[in-house]
Amino acid sequence: MEWKAIAKGWLDFKELDNELKNELEALKGNEKQLEEIFYKNLEFGTGGMRGEIGAGTNRMNIYTVRKASAGLASYIEEQGEEAKKRGVVIAYDSRHKSPEFAMEAAKTLASQGIQTYVFDELRPTPELSFALRYLKAFSGIVVTASHNPPEYNGYKVYGSDGGQLPPEAADIVIAKVNEIENELLIQVKSEQELRTAGLIKTIGSKIDEVYIENLKTISENPTLAEETDIKIVFTPLHGTANKLVRSGLEALGYKNVSVVKEQELPDPEFSTVKSPNPEEHAAFELAIRDGKKVGADILIATDPDADRLGIAVLNDEGEYIVLTGNQTGALLVDYLLSQKQEKGTLPQNGVVLKTIVTSELGRRIASAFNLETVDVLTGFKFIAEKIKEYETTGEHTFLFGYEESYGYLIRDFARDKDAVQAALLATEVCAYYKKQGLTLYEGMLRVFEKYGFYQEGLRSLTLKGKEGAEMIQRLLASFRNEPLTSLGSLKTLASEDYLTSIRVTQNGEEVIHLPKSNVLKYIFEDGSWVCLRPSGTEPKVKFYFGVNSTSLGESKQKLQNVEKDFMDLVDKKVKMVQTI
Repeated sequence: MEWKAIAKGWLDFKELDNELKNELEALKGNEKQLEEIFYKNLEFGTGGMRGEIGAGTNRMNIYTVRKASAGLASYIEEQGEEAKKRGVVIAYDSRHKSPEFAMEAAKTLASQGIQTYVFDELRPTPELSFALRYLKAFSGIVVTASHNPPEYNGYKVYGSDGGQLPPEAADIVIAKVNEIENELLIQVKSEQELRTAGLIKTIGSKIDEVYIENLKTISENPTLAEETDIKIVFTPLHGTANKLVRSGLEALGYKNVSVVKEQELPDPEFSTVKSPNPEEHAAFELAIRDGKKVGADILIATDPDADRLGIAVLNDEGEYIVLTGNQTGALLVDYLLSQKQEKGTLPQNGVVLKTIVTSELGRRIASAFNLETVDVLTGFKFIAEKIKEYETTGEHTFLFGYEESYGYLIRDFARDKDAVQAALLATEVCAYYKKQGLTLYEGMLRVFEKYGFYQEGLRSLTLKGKEGAEMIQRLLASFRNEPLTSLGSLKTLASEDYLTSIRVTQNGEEVIHLPKSNVLKYIFEDGSWVCLRPSGTEPKVKFYFGVNSTSLGESKQKLQNVEKDFMDLVDKKVKMVQTI
């Protein structure tokens, strides 16, 4: 159906939500904007869906949430009565409409006779993963758009293992969602009626208590809190982590914790930051201010749904710098493995899991302990999938999983990246080095000196809307049609196309045994690498870079050269595809 007919159907729908109706009335005559919000359905993909809040089939609203939930309900119904009784756990973050969307999801599921459990207030994404496993539910939903701008919200679906739905199950749910022709006609019962029937139940503090008990098991050296009086500044960046991070630190004995007052409470506008993203130095501005006041050893920031963690440390010039996700990951994995080895608790079949765009430093550290590192596609659901596989086969014992985008998992009582876990372990690593008279920054330099001066970079190109999405596809096609044989003075050693599952080297072609994904990766003769990947949640294409050398200065220069040479090539190709 053409978008104009769909738009008319929404405007003519007598029971349309008043807020959405007023928004559409205000857009009458603005054909470009109307086309943008109706030209397609908001895509429900393998990671759920994410988009701007507002009226239209290409926006997050109660009707698109109902559609996604009705598709999930259909999938659960096919699994039988036991699946319906086990039910669905639902959590939500601090964003606009998050509580409302969570309840719409609950009502849609409960109206089909599916048991639902809704948290009494906002909660971190990893606690949803934990709660799902603890309650032995069949599925879970988190209403969140992570660290996207305030105008966004999203919807993620989880399986019974506590991980985001793996591709096979996600494909079935996606098909069920796409079978629904008109989201406006989905009928839901009232919240009160469904609560009276016992199909919507509220959960809260009991789950918190058990989760915190599990958090205590993360510590490798429980006495460090008493042995070192480290000073911590923490900011939840207006999100969901405030209570649990503080409770977790207290449970481990870390008492000298200052919370950034202006960012302590939930705020859907994230009004004190340009972006509530702990990957960005600007998000630490107030934490750095407070850190200087109290002489903090470590600054900790979590994103709104508390699945990503950023830390800032004092460098050798006495200034706070934000570590990259790769650097934090290296510090955590080196500490974990070394402490387990020292105590004799390091399993011989232990495994470190990371994504294909994450630093090779993690692999180098694991290999020093004679452990294997397994790469997966970008997305923590693939790490969760591997944990589940090894749990079944016994082939490996999970020790640590991470991705360069500030996501870490230490203990598998949750099956998604967990900033609460990571905050506690990062604090312990800081205490470990402080006991030796070192800063965490000096600890990182020790890791580099021991394993190699690995440096990584990330650039991105944002192209919004329908035209932008088409341009991103043309850009990737351009790289596929013209193989990259060299970059500057570096010859290409191997190219990997995860869409065709083919790795091309000087010796011929090899099969890549990972699910298909629209990703390209180039490895050069000196070990440097570049990877291109369209974002699954934002209108952008990301470019990842990795290098290694014998000194920090040399690695930084090499990274600068590789980034410049490649982005110059991207600029040329963008100009070319704009003319197509």
